[in-house]
Amino acid sequence: MPKKEVPVDHLQHYLPDGTGPVILDYLHQYKVHLTITRERKSILGDYRHRTNYHNHRISVNGNLNKFSFLITLLHELAHLLTFERYTNKAAPHGREWKNIYGQLLKQFLEHKIFPVDIENELIRSLHRPAAGSCAEDGLLRVLKKYDSRKEGYHFLEELSRGSVFRISDGRVFEKGEKLRKRFKCVEVKTGKMYLFSPVYEVEEVSR
Repeated sequence: MPKKEVPVDHLQHYLPDGTGPVILDYLHQYKVHLTITRERKSILGDYRHRTNYHNHRISVNGNLNKFSFLITLLHELAHLLTFERYTNKAAPHGREWKNIYGQLLKQFLEHKIFPVDIENELIRSLHRPAAGSCAEDGLLRVLKKYDSRKEGYHFLEELSRGSVFRISDGRVFEKGEKLRKRFKCVEVKTGKMYLFSPVYEVEEVSR
């Protein structure tokens, strides 16, 4: 579906209970054009700062569960607030952004909105907020527990070494050894090696 601005009274459908009014205050205060998009494989959310011709623009993937949606939206709001305070003088995910993102997370953590497992991961992430929305493996692993898991799909870390799996674009790989935080996997058709996150969702296939 194409991008379109979210009706204000429909936004709560995407958010955990009780968070709508605070989010709406931010959106109204900074005149944010918020859009909900179809699933994007490479990003969960996006921010574009205001110009002479456009208001601030934020987009978030509409397929996310409510907790992932909120965290992604806070990530993008942190970019907005960083721009408002520092314009283009701050790095996209530099110290200024990390401080503001941490403040936003604390604001919502204080109200006990998240389940305990997500709350614990967010508290850990306050000390090392990731550049990508929900990008840290520990947080992503916990958040995905609240997704509707597709039948036949698994986290890559759940498969044994040597297993063969298919990803969303149809390519087939064989799982190899773990190198630090990623698994080395070989594309069956080309023999090329790729690195995958342990919590990448894949479909196991028979040889």
